[in-house]
Amino acid sequence: MAISAAAVIVPLGILFFVSGLVVNLIQAICFVLIRPLSKSTYRRINRVVAELLWLELVWLVDWWAGVKIQVYADHETFQLMGKEHALVLSNHRSDIDWLIGWVIAQRSGCLGSTLAVMKKSSKTLPVIGWSMWFSEYLFLERNWAKDESTLKLGLQRLKDYPQPFWLALFVEGTRFTQAKLLAAQEYAASSGLPIPRNVLIPRTKGFVSAVSHMRSFVPAIYDITVAIPKSSPPPTMLRLFKGQPSVMHVHIKRHLMKDMPETDDAVSQWCKDLFVAKDALLDKHIAEDTFSDQELQDTGRPIKSLLVVTSWACLLIFGALKFLQWSSLLYSWKGIALLAFGLAFVTFLMHILIRFSQSERSTPSKIAPVKPKNMEVHLADKQH
Repeated sequence: MAISAAAVIVPLGILFFVSGLVVNLIQAICFVLIRPLSKSTYRRINRVVAELLWLELVWLVDWWAGVKIQVYADHETFQLMGKEHALVLSNHRSDIDWLIGWVIAQRSGCLGSTLAVMKKSSKTLPVIGWSMWFSEYLFLERNWAKDESTLKLGLQRLKDYPQPFWLALFVEGTRFTQAKLLAAQEYAASSGLPIPRNVLIPRTKGFVSAVSHMRSFVPAIYDITVAIPKSSPPPTMLRLFKGQPSVMHVHIKRHLMKDMPETDDAVSQWCKDLFVAKDALLDKHIAEDTFSDQELQDTGRPIKSLLVVTSWACLLIFGALKFLQWSSLLYSWKGIALLAFGLAFVTFLMHILIRFSQSERSTPSKIAPVKPKNMEVHLADKQH
Protein backbone atom coordinates (compact mmCIF):
# COMPACT_ATOMS: atom_id res chain seq x y z
CA MET A 1 0.00 0.00 0.00
CA ALA A 2 1.62 3.24 -1.18
CA ILE A 3 1.26 6.19 1.19
CA SER A 4 2.32 9.80 0.68
CA ALA A 5 5.69 10.53 2.21
CA ALA A 6 4.43 13.61 4.04
CA ALA A 7 1.83 11.57 5.89
CA VAL A 8 4.35 9.17 7.39
CA ILE A 9 7.73 10.92 7.56
CA VAL A 10 6.78 13.09 10.54
CA PRO A 11 5.32 10.38 12.84
CA LEU A 12 7.97 7.83 11.87
CA GLY A 13 10.64 10.50 12.21
CA ILE A 14 9.46 11.45 15.70
CA LEU A 15 9.46 7.79 16.74
CA PHE A 16 12.90 7.18 15.27
CA PHE A 17 14.65 10.29 16.58
CA VAL A 18 13.13 10.31 20.06
CA SER A 19 13.82 6.60 20.61
CA GLY A 20 17.21 7.08 18.98
CA LEU A 21 18.18 9.85 21.38
CA VAL A 22 17.23 7.56 24.26
CA VAL A 23 19.43 4.83 22.77
CA ASN A 24 22.30 7.31 22.20
CA LEU A 25 22.03 8.47 25.81
CA ILE A 26 22.21 4.90 27.11
CA GLN A 27 25.17 4.22 24.80
CA ALA A 28 26.96 7.34 26.03
CA ILE A 29 26.43 6.43 29.68
CA CYS A 30 27.72 2.90 29.07
CA PHE A 31 30.69 4.26 27.11
CA VAL A 32 31.70 6.55 29.97
CA LEU A 33 30.94 4.30 32.94
CA ILE A 34 31.31 0.70 31.73
CA ARG A 35 33.78 0.67 28.85
CA PRO A 36 36.77 1.88 30.94
CA LEU A 37 36.16 -1.01 33.35
CA SER A 38 35.34 -3.76 30.85
CA LYS A 39 35.35 -3.32 27.08
CA SER A 40 33.85 -6.78 26.64
CA THR A 41 30.90 -6.00 28.92
CA TYR A 42 30.36 -2.68 27.16
CA ARG A 43 30.27 -4.38 23.78
CA ARG A 44 27.76 -6.98 24.96
CA ILE A 45 25.46 -4.30 26.40
CA ASN A 46 25.85 -2.01 23.40
CA ARG A 47 24.95 -4.85 21.05
CA VAL A 48 21.54 -5.14 22.72
CA VAL A 49 21.01 -1.38 23.04
CA ALA A 50 21.97 -0.60 19.43
CA GLU A 51 19.53 -3.22 18.17
CA LEU A 52 16.68 -1.34 19.87
CA LEU A 53 17.31 1.45 17.37
CA TRP A 54 18.42 -0.49 14.30
CA LEU A 55 15.44 -2.85 14.51
CA GLU A 56 13.22 0.13 13.73
CA LEU A 57 14.81 0.34 10.29
CA VAL A 58 14.54 -3.42 9.89
CA TRP A 59 10.82 -3.02 10.66
CA LEU A 60 10.62 -0.35 7.97
CA VAL A 61 11.91 -2.87 5.42
CA ASP A 62 10.10 -5.96 6.69
CA TRP A 63 6.73 -4.78 7.92
CA TRP A 64 6.06 -1.27 6.63
CA ALA A 65 7.30 -1.45 3.03
CA GLY A 66 7.24 -5.24 2.77
CA VAL A 67 10.52 -5.50 0.89
CA LYS A 68 11.25 -9.13 0.00
CA ILE A 69 14.86 -10.15 0.41
CA GLN A 70 15.61 -13.48 -1.22
CA VAL A 71 18.88 -15.02 -0.03
CA TYR A 72 20.71 -17.52 -2.25
CA ALA A 73 23.43 -19.53 -0.49
CA ASP A 74 24.53 -23.10 0.07
CA HIS A 75 23.26 -24.84 3.20
CA GLU A 76 26.61 -24.85 5.02
CA THR A 77 27.16 -21.12 4.51
CA PHE A 78 23.61 -20.31 5.60
CA GLN A 79 24.00 -22.33 8.79
CA LEU A 80 27.30 -20.62 9.70
CA MET A 81 26.02 -17.08 9.19
CA GLY A 82 25.89 -15.28 12.54
CA LYS A 83 27.97 -17.96 14.26
CA GLU A 84 31.43 -16.76 13.18
CA HIS A 85 33.39 -13.58 12.57
CA ALA A 86 33.23 -12.62 8.90
CA LEU A 87 34.58 -10.01 6.53
CA VAL A 88 31.73 -9.08 4.18
CA LEU A 89 32.59 -8.01 0.64
CA SER A 90 29.66 -6.72 -1.40
CA ASN A 91 28.82 -4.78 -4.51
CA HIS A 92 26.99 -1.50 -3.84
CA ARG A 93 23.90 -1.74 -6.00
CA SER A 94 21.16 0.26 -4.27
CA ASP A 95 20.67 3.17 -1.90
CA ILE A 96 19.84 0.83 0.96
CA ASP A 97 22.38 -1.99 0.59
CA TRP A 98 23.59 -1.28 4.13
CA LEU A 99 20.04 -1.72 5.40
CA ILE A 100 19.55 -4.94 3.45
CA GLY A 101 22.72 -6.14 5.17
CA TRP A 102 21.18 -5.25 8.53
CA VAL A 103 18.07 -7.28 7.70
CA ILE A 104 20.15 -10.35 6.79
CA ALA A 105 22.29 -9.85 9.91
CA GLN A 106 19.14 -9.69 12.04
CA ARG A 107 17.96 -12.97 10.51
CA SER A 108 21.38 -14.43 11.39
CA GLY A 109 21.29 -13.16 14.98
CA CYS A 110 24.19 -10.69 14.77
CA LEU A 111 22.57 -7.33 13.97
CA GLY A 112 23.96 -5.60 17.06
CA SER A 113 27.51 -6.67 16.21
CA THR A 114 27.38 -5.76 12.53
CA LEU A 115 30.07 -3.24 11.61
CA ALA A 116 31.14 -1.44 8.45
CA VAL A 117 33.77 0.82 7.00
CA MET A 118 32.05 4.17 6.41
CA LYS A 119 32.96 7.59 5.13
CA LYS A 120 33.79 9.96 7.98
CA SER A 121 30.79 12.25 7.49
CA SER A 122 28.44 9.33 8.28
CA LYS A 123 29.17 9.56 12.00
CA THR A 124 27.70 13.09 12.12
CA LEU A 125 24.27 11.89 11.02
CA PRO A 126 21.89 12.54 13.93
CA VAL A 127 21.04 9.45 15.96
CA ILE A 128 21.99 6.78 13.39
CA GLY A 129 25.55 8.00 12.87
CA TRP A 130 26.08 8.47 16.60
CA SER A 131 24.87 4.93 17.30
CA MET A 132 27.34 3.63 14.71
CA TRP A 133 30.20 5.50 16.40
CA PHE A 134 29.35 3.99 19.78
CA SER A 135 29.18 0.58 18.05
CA GLU A 136 32.77 0.89 16.75
CA TYR A 137 32.10 1.41 13.07
CA LEU A 138 35.24 2.46 11.20
CA PHE A 139 35.12 5.97 9.70
CA LEU A 140 37.58 7.00 6.99
CA GLU A 141 38.33 10.21 5.08
CA ARG A 142 39.03 8.92 1.55
CA ASN A 143 42.67 9.85 2.03
CA TRP A 144 44.88 6.78 2.35
CA ALA A 145 47.71 8.74 3.98
CA LYS A 146 45.34 9.47 6.87
CA ASP A 147 43.16 6.38 6.67
CA GLU A 148 45.84 3.68 6.71
CA SER A 149 46.61 4.02 10.41
CA THR A 150 42.95 4.61 11.32
CA LEU A 151 41.90 1.43 9.55
CA LYS A 152 44.76 -0.59 11.05
CA LEU A 153 43.90 0.46 14.61
CA GLY A 154 40.19 -0.14 14.05
CA LEU A 155 40.79 -3.63 12.69
CA GLN A 156 43.17 -4.57 15.48
CA ARG A 157 40.60 -3.50 18.09
CA LEU A 158 38.22 -6.13 16.77
CA LYS A 159 40.57 -8.98 17.69
CA ASP A 160 39.03 -9.36 21.15
CA TYR A 161 35.42 -8.79 20.08
CA PRO A 162 33.40 -11.10 22.37
CA GLN A 163 30.65 -12.15 19.96
CA PRO A 164 30.43 -13.03 16.25
CA PHE A 165 30.63 -9.89 14.13
CA TRP A 166 30.41 -8.95 10.46
CA LEU A 167 32.59 -6.19 9.05
CA ALA A 168 31.28 -4.90 5.72
CA LEU A 169 33.45 -3.38 3.00
CA PHE A 170 32.05 -1.80 -0.15
CA VAL A 171 35.25 -1.80 -2.17
CA GLU A 172 33.73 -0.07 -5.18
CA GLY A 173 34.09 3.05 -3.05
CA THR A 174 30.68 4.50 -3.92
CA ARG A 175 27.17 3.48 -4.88
CA PHE A 176 26.45 2.22 -8.38
CA THR A 177 24.88 4.56 -10.92
CA GLN A 178 24.94 4.52 -14.71
CA ALA A 179 27.05 7.69 -14.74
CA LYS A 180 29.65 6.10 -12.47
CA LEU A 181 29.59 2.91 -14.55
CA LEU A 182 30.35 4.94 -17.68
CA ALA A 183 33.28 6.62 -15.94
CA ALA A 184 34.55 3.21 -14.75
CA GLN A 185 34.27 1.78 -18.27
CA GLU A 186 36.22 4.69 -19.74
CA TYR A 187 38.91 4.29 -17.11
CA ALA A 188 39.11 0.52 -17.63
CA ALA A 189 39.41 0.95 -21.40
CA SER A 190 42.25 3.45 -21.02
CA SER A 191 44.06 1.28 -18.45
CA GLY A 192 43.84 -2.10 -20.15
CA LEU A 193 41.46 -3.56 -17.56
CA PRO A 194 38.40 -5.77 -18.05
CA ILE A 195 35.46 -3.50 -18.96
CA PRO A 196 32.85 -3.65 -16.17
CA ARG A 197 29.18 -3.98 -17.07
CA ASN A 198 27.37 -4.29 -13.73
CA VAL A 199 29.94 -3.27 -11.10
CA LEU A 200 32.50 -0.54 -10.56
CA ILE A 201 36.26 -1.04 -10.38
CA PRO A 202 37.21 -2.15 -6.84
CA ARG A 203 39.62 -0.11 -4.73
CA THR A 204 41.64 -2.77 -3.03
CA LYS A 205 43.89 -1.12 -0.45
CA GLY A 206 41.33 -1.25 2.35
CA PHE A 207 40.52 -4.88 1.57
CA VAL A 208 44.21 -5.83 1.53
CA SER A 209 44.65 -4.14 4.91
CA ALA A 210 41.59 -5.92 6.31
CA VAL A 211 42.82 -9.34 5.20
CA SER A 212 46.31 -8.63 6.52
CA HIS A 213 45.13 -7.66 9.99
CA MET A 214 42.16 -10.03 10.34
CA ARG A 215 43.35 -13.33 8.90
CA SER A 216 44.44 -14.53 12.35
CA PHE A 217 40.99 -14.23 13.97
CA VAL A 218 38.38 -14.01 11.18
CA PRO A 219 37.74 -17.41 9.56
CA ALA A 220 35.65 -16.40 6.55
CA ILE A 221 34.96 -13.86 3.83
CA TYR A 222 31.35 -13.56 2.69
CA ASP A 223 31.23 -12.64 -0.98
CA ILE A 224 27.84 -10.96 -1.36
CA THR A 225 26.27 -9.98 -4.67
CA VAL A 226 23.13 -7.85 -4.60
CA ALA A 227 20.81 -7.72 -7.60
CA ILE A 228 17.40 -6.26 -8.37
CA PRO A 229 14.95 -8.37 -10.43
CA LYS A 230 13.65 -6.88 -13.66
CA SER A 231 10.11 -6.66 -12.33
CA SER A 232 11.08 -4.73 -9.18
CA PRO A 233 11.82 -1.02 -8.86
CA PRO A 234 15.08 -0.19 -7.05
CA PRO A 235 14.48 0.26 -3.31
CA THR A 236 15.16 3.71 -1.83
CA MET A 237 14.62 5.27 1.59
CA LEU A 238 11.80 7.37 0.16
CA ARG A 239 10.06 4.30 -1.21
CA LEU A 240 10.42 2.64 2.19
CA PHE A 241 8.75 5.55 3.96
CA LYS A 242 5.95 5.51 1.39
CA GLY A 243 5.38 1.83 2.11
CA GLN A 244 6.25 0.79 -1.44
CA PRO A 245 7.60 -2.77 -1.77
CA SER A 246 10.60 -3.99 -3.75
CA VAL A 247 12.41 -7.28 -4.21
CA MET A 248 16.12 -7.83 -3.64
CA HIS A 249 18.13 -10.90 -4.59
CA VAL A 250 21.22 -11.55 -2.44
CA HIS A 251 23.80 -14.15 -3.46
CA ILE A 252 26.22 -15.25 -0.72
CA LYS A 253 29.38 -17.30 -1.23
CA ARG A 254 31.72 -18.14 1.64
CA HIS A 255 35.50 -18.14 1.19
CA LEU A 256 37.92 -19.39 3.83
CA MET A 257 40.36 -16.78 5.08
CA LYS A 258 43.06 -19.45 5.38
CA ASP A 259 42.88 -19.95 1.60
CA MET A 260 43.65 -16.31 0.84
CA PRO A 261 46.99 -15.50 -0.87
CA GLU A 262 49.86 -14.50 1.38
CA THR A 263 51.18 -11.37 -0.36
CA ASP A 264 49.42 -8.00 -0.54
CA ASP A 265 49.65 -7.89 -4.33
CA ALA A 266 48.08 -11.32 -4.62
CA VAL A 267 45.25 -10.37 -2.23
CA SER A 268 44.63 -7.24 -4.28
CA GLN A 269 44.45 -9.27 -7.48
CA TRP A 270 42.12 -11.77 -5.76
CA CYS A 271 39.70 -8.94 -5.03
CA LYS A 272 39.86 -7.66 -8.63
CA ASP A 273 39.27 -11.16 -9.98
CA LEU A 274 36.36 -11.57 -7.58
CA PHE A 275 34.64 -8.52 -9.07
CA VAL A 276 35.22 -9.77 -12.60
CA ALA A 277 33.45 -12.98 -11.54
CA LYS A 278 30.77 -10.94 -9.76
CA ASP A 279 30.20 -9.01 -12.99
CA ALA A 280 29.69 -12.28 -14.88
CA LEU A 281 27.34 -13.52 -12.16
CA LEU A 282 25.25 -10.37 -12.56
CA ASP A 283 25.18 -10.92 -16.33
CA LYS A 284 23.72 -14.35 -15.66
CA HIS A 285 21.22 -12.88 -13.22
CA ILE A 286 20.09 -10.38 -15.84
CA ALA A 287 19.51 -13.23 -18.29
CA GLU A 288 17.75 -15.57 -15.83
CA ASP A 289 16.33 -13.05 -13.29
CA THR A 290 17.56 -15.28 -10.47
CA PHE A 291 20.74 -16.77 -8.99
CA SER A 292 20.32 -20.28 -10.30
CA ASP A 293 23.66 -21.62 -9.02
CA GLN A 294 22.65 -21.40 -5.35
CA GLU A 295 19.73 -22.63 -3.28
CA LEU A 296 17.06 -20.14 -2.20
CA GLN A 297 17.08 -20.10 1.60
CA ASP A 298 14.07 -19.47 3.80
CA THR A 299 14.91 -16.43 5.95
CA GLY A 300 11.37 -15.81 7.20
CA ARG A 301 10.21 -12.51 8.68
CA PRO A 302 10.98 -12.40 12.43
CA ILE A 303 8.48 -10.59 14.62
CA LYS A 304 11.13 -9.02 16.86
CA SER A 305 11.34 -5.74 14.94
CA LEU A 306 7.55 -5.37 15.03
CA LEU A 307 7.52 -5.88 18.81
CA VAL A 308 10.31 -3.32 19.29
CA VAL A 309 8.58 -0.65 17.19
CA THR A 310 5.23 -1.30 18.89
CA SER A 311 6.87 -0.95 22.31
CA TRP A 312 8.64 2.28 21.36
CA ALA A 313 5.39 3.68 19.92
CA CYS A 314 3.44 2.90 23.09
CA LEU A 315 6.14 4.45 25.30
CA LEU A 316 6.32 7.55 23.11
CA ILE A 317 2.54 8.07 23.02
CA PHE A 318 2.27 7.61 26.77
CA GLY A 319 5.18 9.95 27.41
CA ALA A 320 3.85 12.56 24.99
CA LEU A 321 0.41 12.57 26.58
CA LYS A 322 1.88 12.91 30.07
CA PHE A 323 4.18 15.71 28.92
CA LEU A 324 1.39 17.65 27.20
CA GLN A 325 -0.82 17.23 30.27
CA TRP A 326 1.96 18.49 32.51
CA SER A 327 3.17 21.35 30.33
CA SER A 328 -0.14 22.62 28.90
CA LEU A 329 1.64 23.43 25.65
CA LEU A 330 -1.50 23.07 23.57
CA TYR A 331 -3.23 25.79 25.57
CA SER A 332 -1.00 28.63 24.42
CA TRP A 333 0.16 30.00 21.09
CA LYS A 334 3.73 29.82 22.31
CA GLY A 335 3.36 26.12 23.03
CA ILE A 336 1.73 25.40 19.68
CA ALA A 337 4.52 27.29 17.91
CA LEU A 338 7.11 25.27 19.83
CA LEU A 339 5.46 21.99 18.81
CA ALA A 340 5.25 23.14 15.19
CA PHE A 341 8.97 23.97 15.26
CA GLY A 342 9.72 20.52 16.67
CA LEU A 343 7.74 18.81 13.90
CA ALA A 344 9.48 20.90 11.25
CA PHE A 345 12.87 20.04 12.75
CA VAL A 346 12.12 16.30 12.67
CA THR A 347 10.99 16.62 9.05
CA PHE A 348 14.26 18.37 8.25
CA LEU A 349 16.30 15.61 9.90
CA MET A 350 14.44 12.91 7.97
CA HIS A 351 15.06 14.85 4.76
CA ILE A 352 18.78 14.81 5.54
CA LEU A 353 18.68 11.02 6.06
CA ILE A 354 16.84 10.48 2.75
CA ARG A 355 19.19 12.78 0.80
CA PHE A 356 22.23 11.12 2.35
CA SER A 357 21.05 7.71 1.16
CA GLN A 358 20.49 8.74 -2.45
CA SER A 359 23.09 7.34 -4.83
CA GLU A 360 22.69 10.27 -7.21
CA ARG A 361 24.09 12.51 -4.49
CA SER A 362 26.95 10.22 -3.51
CA THR A 363 30.47 11.38 -4.28
CA PRO A 364 32.53 8.96 -6.36
CA SER A 365 36.00 8.11 -5.17
CA LYS A 366 38.75 9.58 -7.29
CA ILE A 367 40.91 7.09 -9.15
CA ALA A 368 44.57 7.87 -9.28
CA PRO A 369 45.99 7.92 -12.81
CA VAL A 370 48.19 4.91 -13.51
CA LYS A 371 50.15 3.34 -16.34
CA PRO A 372 48.04 0.87 -18.34
CA LYS A 373 50.58 -1.98 -18.12
CA ASN A 374 51.03 -1.85 -14.40
CA MET A 375 47.70 -0.83 -12.95
CA GLU A 376 47.16 -0.31 -9.25
CA VAL A 377 44.26 1.60 -7.80
CA HIS A 378 45.48 3.57 -4.82
CA LEU A 379 42.43 4.19 -2.69
CA ALA A 380 41.06 2.79 0.54
CA ASP A 381 37.76 1.01 0.48
CA LYS A 382 35.01 3.24 1.75
CA GLN A 383 31.33 2.54 2.27
CA HIS A 384 29.14 5.35 1.05
